[in-house]
Formats: sequence, structure tokens, C-alpha cells
Amino acid sequence: MARKRVEYFVGGSKLVWEVDPEKRTVEVYTSPDDSTVLDEDATLEGGVALPGFAISIRHWFGRAGRRT
Repeated sequence: MARKRVEYFVGGSKLVWEVDPEKRTVEVYTSPDDSTVLDEDATLEGGVALPGFAISIRHWFGRAGRRT
């Protein structure tokens, strides 16, 4: 994943999310080496990549577990 992160940022990405469904966390990268880990109590925001986007991580994982 580290190599892919570098490729994404070299390619112009401003934000990379690494989702861990087992731990129910999202690691938010703003560069290949700078990240913040968010747990279910946090809100995932789109930052400069997706201005105005925000979702509760708990809600996101809850919806992912449902099948319609």
C-alpha cells in the first residue's frame, strides 16, 4: 500500500483513504507519509479532494454491512 500511496500522490491525488473494515477505522493520508487514523466515533471528510463531503464512519460501516 505504501508504494500505491506514493503513486496516487505523484499522479495528483490530494487525499487517500485506507479503510480497515476489521478494525472499523479509516486512515486518512494527506501525503504519502502523513496520516491520521479515524475510528467509528469520527466523521470522514473529503477535504480539498471532495469539498463538502462528510459522513459518520459508524454510519458508513453500518450501511456497508447491510444488504438490500
